[in-house]
Amino acid sequence: MRKVLLASALILGGFAAQAITTVENDNTALVISQEEFTEIAVDQVPEAITTALEKDFKGAVINKAYVNEAKEYKLEITMGEQTGVLYAKENGEWIQK
Repeated sequence: MRKVLLASALILGGFAAQAITTVENDNTALVISQEEFTEIAVDQVPEAITTALEKDFKGAVINKAYVNEAKEYKLEITMGEQTGVLYAKENGEWIQK
């Protein structure tokens, strides 16, 4: 079951890339916003998140970590031969992006 959850999270994380785009056409403007994440050292990831990772995704390793202004964390992880992206709140709660 955990492998199914991980696979789902990895797939959803892969589609989570967003961009800032403004398209103006006559009287219409379309703005798509992007959340800016800043890379941080892996040891700066809150303990609540690392504990949740150990509990929910045994054997997962954080390769890179990022944080945004809302204190949401983006984690690039490896689990076995799979790699992917997970998102979490500061308290260790997983979120979908």
